[in-house]
Amino acid sequence: MVKAEGSTFSRRGTVALAAATLAFLGLTATASAQHQLNINTALSTEDPIYKGLERMRDKVAERSKGTLTIRIFPGSQLGKDEDVLEQARAGANVAVVVDGGRLAVFVKEFGILSAPYLASGFDGIRKVVTSPLFAEWEAKLKATSGHQVLSFNWWQGDRHLLTNKPIKVPADLAGIRMRTPGAPVWMETIRAMGATPTAMGWGEVYPALQQKVIDAAEAQHPATHGARLYEVTKHLTKTSHFNLITGIVTSGAWFDKLPADLQKILREESLAAGDFASRATEESLSKFEADFKAKGMTVAEVDRTPFIEATKGVYDKLGYGELRTKVEALLK
Repeated sequence: MVKAEGSTFSRRGTVALAAATLAFLGLTATASAQHQLNINTALSTEDPIYKGLERMRDKVAERSKGTLTIRIFPGSQLGKDEDVLEQARAGANVAVVVDGGRLAVFVKEFGILSAPYLASGFDGIRKVVTSPLFAEWEAKLKATSGHQVLSFNWWQGDRHLLTNKPIKVPADLAGIRMRTPGAPVWMETIRAMGATPTAMGWGEVYPALQQKVIDAAEAQHPATHGARLYEVTKHLTKTSHFNLITGIVTSGAWFDKLPADLQKILREESLAAGDFASRATEESLSKFEADFKAKGMTVAEVDRTPFIEATKGVYDKLGYGELRTKVEALLK
């Protein structure tokens, strides 16, 4: 279109041609100043994490005066987390809310964030993901796979067991096919707890439970509620086996092309929004539990000691023994 306009203007004289050239340059400058990031999440729009993403979107747009915009895609509209990570690796302007277990295929250290009973609550795990030790992992990830961590303080809550029979000790999980993400640390933990781990996408869990392809799942309260798993499971056992911390990871190549001021805004607002979303998650947990009970679920406290003991060997089995010592030192 610009080329056609230029051809027309050239027949109208030098003044018109100069005006057209200035207009073209103005359009080009505007276009080059516009940047967009598309963020993918498996979570629903009611999840506190999603509310945090909306806050991040609005704050980034405000501070950048509209030169950097964010679009959010709930329900994994852009694909599975692993697929979006590959898109980011290729340089696309995408990001994904992802756990450390899925990043461990690139940098092993990230996997420990998804290990069992690592830290207590948001405040505990936040010490780890804002530490100099974690910064080393971030740099290693970017050098190894080309991924850029924007922030990793998006706490989604403790994960608990969702079954159709009461669970009190690990032995009660024998023979139960339980859905969990496919990363080794998740799979080994569920296996150590006594169940048979079954990897599948989050969107497949409801029909898989309904059709008895699997017998159980494990998840944090907001995700359980968002996916309506209270309709296909009867018992929620509060094992808190995973303290689910996630982060926003994008393309290092795309990020490096942003002006320095936009890089700063994006990282600062990502961190601030992560704290906002995590506190909102904390506040929401009791409400979710009340709703689960109202919908007929049994929500049971349980002695976690047998589960803690059963999963201790996961760290050494996956080669995280030494790293766990470093992390525990951060938490003291």
